[in-house]
Amino acid sequence: MFEATTHHYRLSRTEYDRAVEAGVFETDAKLELVDGDLLAMTPQGSRHATGVDLVADSLRHVFRTGFHVRMQLPLAIDEYSEPEPDVAVVTGGIRDYRDAHPTSALLVVEVSDESLHRDRTVKQRLYARCGIPEYWILAVPDARVEVYRDPAADGYRTVTIHRAGETITPLARPEARIAVDDLLP
Repeated sequence: MFEATTHHYRLSRTEYDRAVEAGVFETDAKLELVDGDLLAMTPQGSRHATGVDLVADSLRHVFRTGFHVRMQLPLAIDEYSEPEPDVAVVTGGIRDYRDAHPTSALLVVEVSDESLHRDRTVKQRLYARCGIPEYWILAVPDARVEVYRDPAADGYRTVTIHRAGETITPLARPEARIAVDDLLP
């Protein structure tokens, strides 16, 4: 009896970028590369979109000169991953990334509803392993912000939960206070 075996092909970021440039994927395909796997991004509902805008707006008030707040744009964080987080704070300005995507971020935020499980597991481990110092999940169904800090190879060591009426202080801006109410859709 013949037994078929399957092999998982791990796509590198270079191969993925070449495929995108060659037009292999539909122009409206919403994909991201995570650990060599192509993941379809879930469609955005209105609460998700509102959350992304609220987070980006709040972070732009805190991270001004010397920083760039990116919305749903790639981070080239390792050889096999090019996620497109909902919001990322990177050093420098817009034109600093004209020729290449940023390879790190000070803060990454995912606004989560249908993607909540993946953001708490797969994405959380990826961002920690790649040394992103701070990762937030705006958990829309739970009306809270989960703050992940102290990255390690297998995930973040510190997790705090913040709800309406509370504030969050970003690691990279210890003088700033962001009201959770300003982030919740």
